[in-house]
Amino acid sequence: MKINRRQFLRSAALLGFSSAFVRSTFAQDATATPTPEGMPLQLSGKVRDVHDPVIMKHGDAYYIYHTGPRIPHRVSKDLLEWTVLVPNVFKDTPRWAIESIKGVTNLWAPDISFFNDKYHLYYSASTFGSNISGIGLATNVTLNPEEEGYAWEDQGPVILSDKSDNYNCIDPNLVVDQDGQTWLAFGSFWSGIKMRRIDYATGQLSEEDTTLYSLAQRFTDSGSVEAPFIIHKGDYYYLFVSFDACCQGTASTYRVMVGRSESVLGPYIDRDGVEMLQGGGTQVTFPTSRWRGPGHNSVLIEGDKEWLVYHSYDAQVGGIPTLRITPLQWDNEGWPFITEA
Repeated sequence: MKINRRQFLRSAALLGFSSAFVRSTFAQDATATPTPEGMPLQLSGKVRDVHDPVIMKHGDAYYIYHTGPRIPHRVSKDLLEWTVLVPNVFKDTPRWAIESIKGVTNLWAPDISFFNDKYHLYYSASTFGSNISGIGLATNVTLNPEEEGYAWEDQGPVILSDKSDNYNCIDPNLVVDQDGQTWLAFGSFWSGIKMRRIDYATGQLSEEDTTLYSLAQRFTDSGSVEAPFIIHKGDYYYLFVSFDACCQGTASTYRVMVGRSESVLGPYIDRDGVEMLQGGGTQVTFPTSRWRGPGHNSVLIEGDKEWLVYHSYDAQVGGIPTLRITPLQWDNEGWPFITEA
């Protein structure tokens, strides 16, 4: 069944995919074929309706968490063939989110990390176009539902924003710096990407350092920068963000940008020497005739190899958001890039 753009936009409004929409689009998943070196992986299985993916390896499997009702997740043994895990992370939308954010439905843009002997799943609760938002935290000792002790325990809200704030508490990313200190980057539109120090023991905001740090900002009419993801490689921390518009199917203009810094707190500077706080950023993902709006990335690091994990809107099936995984490559000056196809 072909899904046209009108159907997609109606069903995907605020990323609120209906069960009928999910069933119809799942049926169109592709079959895997061999992948040339450096090219995007040819994924198969349940790769449709993946928006804002984050990835983590646990044991012999890879787990992806993404935007959707009660946080959906998927699993693969080889990064190629993906299946849906049921049930979702939460049985019901957390009570704190319903009480704090009127009209909240789906949970957005989760982030998965491992520290202090447990997995930390930070997630967003908001409504489209509003900064009345919050980031919550759930923890688990394993990602495998078949292992003993598997249970997601919600730890409640971590940080909230409202109309009086000039920032937006969504799109979290937990980073552990080279000194072992934990930080939470977040932000979408408004005054851009922010960071707070996190207490290693609790996963909540630090009471020792209450500074709200600024990492990136744009000075366009919309201020469209969001979805931070930070990694460390060589002498630098790399801050990946997404510019421009998501969630518009094949009309989406999303793209991943990057800057780097010797400090996790910045300043992050692009290839041309422009600070990301001054609107800078070096482009990493580019649209193709098929794959539109490639953005909201995470990075999987395995030894000396990195993979860029993100979503794109597939023009061949009406702009459905689809999982994409491609090798993250590095040039001689230490800047990341990918090969699109």
